[in-house]
Amino acid sequence: MRPGILDRYEQDSAGNIIIDVAAARIEVLYNDFDKSAPYIRRDLDENLADYLIECARELGQASFLIRFTFDYPPNEPGCTRIQHSLNTYFAYLADSELHNILQLFRRSLILFVTGLCILVTSVWLNLHLEAEPSIIADVFAEGLTIAAWVSLWESLAIVMVEWFPHRKNVVLYRRLSDSRLLFRSTADSLNG
Repeated sequence: MRPGILDRYEQDSAGNIIIDVAAARIEVLYNDFDKSAPYIRRDLDENLADYLIECARELGQASFLIRFTFDYPPNEPGCTRIQHSLNTYFAYLADSELHNILQLFRRSLILFVTGLCILVTSVWLNLHLEAEPSIIADVFAEGLTIAAWVSLWESLAIVMVEWFPHRKNVVLYRRLSDSRLLFRSTADSLNG
């Protein structure tokens, strides 16, 4: 964590960092996707989700909670709705990232097997070429060797490099999904 980053955040008595979200009312936290449908599907506002993700990313491993401040005290169903929405939204993002990781490993495995097959073919071809191979056969055999190593390298690069950011996102989204929430109104914050 960068020095001084915690100075931008308030902390509770237990030392948890507070990510503050202020809104006039609960409905502001959601996007309406299709008002013409027989039901209104709601999801978290994209700006809110991005804000929470960036705050959690910025805080790193520090423990945090999310405090919502509304103009009027929120009712119990509204608080439950927000808790459920945050939990399901970030759990969905974590599952989506896990799916991406599986796709990466699948791609890596395909490249690895392809590279091995090409390498075996190249070795076999080099062993069975005539004592004085033609230039075309020699270029073809060398091309196969290069293709094999490129495929194998790409496979290893995926495993060594590409999966790590996705794994970090899974951990981050799970932390957000499981985060503790506090609710208050503007009147509470002025009095407290």
